[in-house]
Amino acid sequence: MSGSSASLQPPADAVKPVRHPDAPAPGELLGAHYEHCFGCGPGQPHGLHLEARAGEGVSLTAEFTVQPAHQGAPGLAHGGVLATALDETLGSLNWLLRTIAVTGRLETDYIRPVSVGTTLHLEAEITAVAGRKIYSTAVGRLDGPEGPVAVRADALFVEVKVDHFVDHGRPEEIRAAMSDPDQVRRARAFEVNP
Repeated sequence: MSGSSASLQPPADAVKPVRHPDAPAPGELLGAHYEHCFGCGPGQPHGLHLEARAGEGVSLTAEFTVQPAHQGAPGLAHGGVLATALDETLGSLNWLLRTIAVTGRLETDYIRPVSVGTTLHLEAEITAVAGRKIYSTAVGRLDGPEGPVAVRADALFVEVKVDHFVDHGRPEEIRAAMSDPDQVRRARAFEVNP
């Protein structure tokens, strides 16, 4: 991405990211990290219902179809919704590291309008890790994985402990997530965004 701010450039001592041995296999659907997440949750009626699949290494693909509830200008996706799709996609990458992380910075470029009814195809990868900082990039294309670029983003995620969510989230939601007997779903509930 051209024009990224200095805070999105990995430092000289950054290392190449390493996929966690327990990460989902390439091609595996990651599923929602939380039932009520606006980005990926099936329990969110006007959400994006974004679906992500693990790729090779520390990459993934995702897609979502722009619905009428997602429009800004008549017939076009709202820019904030497109930024949300990129943020959700980039945040999902952290599951490949099996790391709980939140968005520290997200820079988005809007290249082409995205019409209601369009399926946006997203590709993302982690480019570097420096301590608690995770650097990643994504691109969204129209009309298929080889289509024209509509949006792209660079992001910085910061690794946090689960206490971040416990201290700042609504207590009833935190209790519900923490009491989920499925340990994978419980861990993934605290995966993306502050």
